[in-house]
Amino acid sequence: MKILSVVGNRPQFIKSGPVSVALRDAGIDEVVLHTGQHYDRELSEVFFEELGLAEPSYRLDLHTSDPEAMRPRIADAVGWERPEWVLVYGDTNSTLAGAAAAGPTPVAHVEAGLRSGDLSMPEERNRIEVDRLSALLLCPDERSRATLEAEGVRGSIEVVGDVMADASFRLAPVARERSTILVRLDLAPGSYVVATVHREANVQARRLQRILDGLAATGETVVFPAHPRTRAALGALAVGERVRVLDPLGYLDMAALCSQARVIVTDSGGLQKEAYWYGVPCVTARPSTEWVDTVEAGANVLVDDDPERLAAAVAAAHMPEERPPLYGDGNASPRIAEALRLALPTA
Repeated sequence: MKILSVVGNRPQFIKSGPVSVALRDAGIDEVVLHTGQHYDRELSEVFFEELGLAEPSYRLDLHTSDPEAMRPRIADAVGWERPEWVLVYGDTNSTLAGAAAAGPTPVAHVEAGLRSGDLSMPEERNRIEVDRLSALLLCPDERSRATLEAEGVRGSIEVVGDVMADASFRLAPVARERSTILVRLDLAPGSYVVATVHREANVQARRLQRILDGLAATGETVVFPAHPRTRAALGALAVGERVRVLDPLGYLDMAALCSQARVIVTDSGGLQKEAYWYGVPCVTARPSTEWVDTVEAGANVLVDDDPERLAAAVAAAHMPEERPPLYGDGNASPRIAEALRLALPTA
């Protein structure tokens, strides 16, 4: 059996790493295609060292988030390789492009069934469309299964757990051991807040300034690794004296920094989960989240772009005494390999 895996940004490398190992262990041939939507050399090297991964067979180097620009190049690779499955991850435009480019080849979607309920988010529209196109829907939890069943999707549904847990459980300790980021920034564990803001809606000047005002109002040291799009949007905006804007960090440094923070403020979906696994309380600068279980558990607070709510949530942030295991046990990847091996592809 041959799988064509489509990835396009750093979170998808994190998700695909453990899956690639599981596919190899199951005797499944994997061909990796990187669209070039984002590329982090350090991340690739980390997975090569820790998991023995090969470099992608296809590097499109498109440097675009336009799925229509990606689609014909991915379709060419599908035609050349003739895989049994096209495997896509998450909710990015690369995910949508991969699913749309598969043609008659069945699509398997990792992180199927997630919904925030906010159709103004491009990611939410991508999730719905990719699930509609998929023959095998690989869900992180029973809530996602129920969502897909309610929507009446045509594909086969399997609850496998969350592949990011597989990566996080294995690599977070490695990151803390290897990274020197806290020494370089002169930080003590638990003495700072980490902030990440990158979603399209949040890098508009008015919303971004309100989030910055909230970060400044915390009065705490805030370490803010800025996505290039965010860095460009900062422009003439007011940044608080204790908000330290950094260039983007590699995977090891980012994992070490976040896993030892007092609080994480983010609009990232993946980082909300990672915060939970790290045992670090999270404040989410969005009006909704697809990871509602973290909110229900009391480990995550939604504040949208309200600066007063953001500052108050950071001040009050704490992890609940009882923290139920969420999104699997760190063994999603072998379950995905088994599901791909056993599933009967459907049109």
